[in-house]
Amino acid sequence: MTTGTLVQHTAAERRRRGPATGARVADLGRRLLPWAVPLLLLAAWDVASRTGALSTKILPAPEAVLRAGWQLVASGDLWRNLLVSAARALAGFAIGGGLGFALGLLTGALKHAETLLDGTVQMLRTIPNLALIPLVILWLGIGEEAKVTLIAAGVFFPLYLNTYHGVRTVNAGLREMARSYGLHGWALFRHVLFPGALPSILVGVRFALGSMWLTLIAAEALAAESGIGYMTTTAREFMQTDVVVVGTLLYALLGKGADSLARLLERTLLRWHSSYQSGSIKA
Repeated sequence: MTTGTLVQHTAAERRRRGPATGARVADLGRRLLPWAVPLLLLAAWDVASRTGALSTKILPAPEAVLRAGWQLVASGDLWRNLLVSAARALAGFAIGGGLGFALGLLTGALKHAETLLDGTVQMLRTIPNLALIPLVILWLGIGEEAKVTLIAAGVFFPLYLNTYHGVRTVNAGLREMARSYGLHGWALFRHVLFPGALPSILVGVRFALGSMWLTLIAAEALAAESGIGYMTTTAREFMQTDVVVVGTLLYALLGKGADSLARLLERTLLRWHSSYQSGSIKA
């Protein structure tokens, strides 16, 4: 191979690799971009703490929070409280989400069920979750049942509304076409109604997951003896601000993780949907 041929071959190889490398860099940039604002806030927090612009009595330095978090991990307290809170959250989500999904399907698919039930559900939806705390304590005490009930109430309505909306907005032409091909009952629901409503249902799942963690914070204020809320409440009483910040950041990370899981579920279950193909939606 002559020198000229080698140079031409090298240039061609670089041109071939160039677009692929650029695409990888662009994809890496898109993945890192959502973390830009949190990292900037963390840097500003660190600078303000080091310069004295932010008093440690108001907000401890990041190093102090990291140290407190490590101590909680090393002692095992963090994992114990995290598992308790996660169990409460998942139990409430399963109960409230399951009921909301089932009732949303019922009222969305059956006109008589909508007439009978939807008005009552919409009326109950306007009651804030925190307003239910006194009644829940009177009915169920301050045990695990009360906490799970509050979480279930918090996730019920997002899933109900989005499931109901998804079923009701399935294209009427598709329904008629399916019926003309002999699809009725379960077959119609499985092949037309449910797939058509699935994008809206998964949006409801994302909203419900966010509401789950928000309600968990209030639920664990009911004289809890374990859980992240208990950990932060106890730390507040002893003026351990660093531990309180650890608990707050932990809630934020759990919420972000739940949302990322919901988005992964969307991309997995909606691969057939045009909006989720060819990189139309990125996490």
